[in-house]
Amino acid sequence: MAEERLPNRWIFVVWALVMQLCLGNLYTWSIFRSPLMKANNWTIQQATVPFTLSIVFFAVGMVFAGRWQDKAGPKIVGITGGIILGAGFLLASVVGNNLWGLYIAYGVMGGLGVGFAYVTPIATCVKWFPDMRGFITGLAVLGFGAGSMIGAPVGTRLIGQMGVLGTFAVFGVVFGILTALAGGMLRTPPAGYKPAGWSPPAPAAGKPVATKYDYSPAEMVKTPQFWLLWFIYLFGAGVGLMAISQAVPMGVELAKVTPALAAGALGTMAIFNGLGRPAFGAISDKIGRSNATMLAFAVYLVALLGVLRTADSLAMYTIGISAVGFAYGGYLALMPSYTADYFGTKSLGINYGWVFSAWGCAGILGPIIGAMVRAATGAWTNAFWILAGMCVAGILLALVTKAPAARTVEAQAKA
Repeated sequence: MAEERLPNRWIFVVWALVMQLCLGNLYTWSIFRSPLMKANNWTIQQATVPFTLSIVFFAVGMVFAGRWQDKAGPKIVGITGGIILGAGFLLASVVGNNLWGLYIAYGVMGGLGVGFAYVTPIATCVKWFPDMRGFITGLAVLGFGAGSMIGAPVGTRLIGQMGVLGTFAVFGVVFGILTALAGGMLRTPPAGYKPAGWSPPAPAAGKPVATKYDYSPAEMVKTPQFWLLWFIYLFGAGVGLMAISQAVPMGVELAKVTPALAAGALGTMAIFNGLGRPAFGAISDKIGRSNATMLAFAVYLVALLGVLRTADSLAMYTIGISAVGFAYGGYLALMPSYTADYFGTKSLGINYGWVFSAWGCAGILGPIIGAMVRAATGAWTNAFWILAGMCVAGILLALVTKAPAARTVEAQAKA
């Protein structure tokens, strides 16, 4: 029987980017928030809840979708995620002036749709590219950071032409169809796949032959490595999400600029957020995941204490906030790669879903820390010291984190 002809593996990176560009438009909530607040007389706290819920259900969806993806493959899960996402936006176009309706449509359905679809291209690309796992993971998630850069200006123009509800409908149709289409194109490589001309690193001389052990979720959460990675992710994502969520008011206060100029700095930050993903992924392939993680925390420290704390101009603020975005983007590439390195790829979907729950917690922790410290002390800069402490803790955790001991062929056979 002739060998199966495998597709060009780079095509899956293309479909991953298409999916992530669509999914990243969950971050465009801010373009809908202001006109909805004005039309319905909502407070900013009320109008923030749909986005907060979407972050929570994004993380929840990752766990359930990851388990399903590991059993059924990426195609059906990716298609389902696209359908849920599209349905959430379409429902928002009908109930958009009802706050509780938006909580369900944008918060619950939108978040779940993104969570279901997000894990599939990552797990697919990691399995097709064992030779450049960090870089490819970063490239695959680049689109998520860049999606809102396209969707926000297009959506703003659409809102001016057809209103908020009509824009919700357009987003639902376009992003739902494209996500489902791209998800339907994903497939995993055959068992034992290795890229042409590549072989896994040979074991050190004198050591028993080891094989990559695929941890089940139950096995993974019992390891100290899982919890070390979980807290590294919590601290790394928490610092970045605090800065992202409060970037405009921080810019107004620190740089003494208008909200419009501070929003421009946020746009530049978004660019570096996207670039940080493939950059840190590639760096980690060269110097190791732990070293790259410590580097990302070090960039945070320089940006927070060396630039932003004394930023008194738009230029300095833009440099500082962009450095934070660059480092934050790195964690979105590093953590899936860590998970695959430490715990194997067989159950990567569900395993990374559990690791990713740290990001969901960070989406609540980071912004709350910033807002509470600002309210209590009257200055954003006071929050930087707490964030710096999180960075130091993250560096120490990365310093002691090591992969689980390799299991020999004999040991695994007995497992």
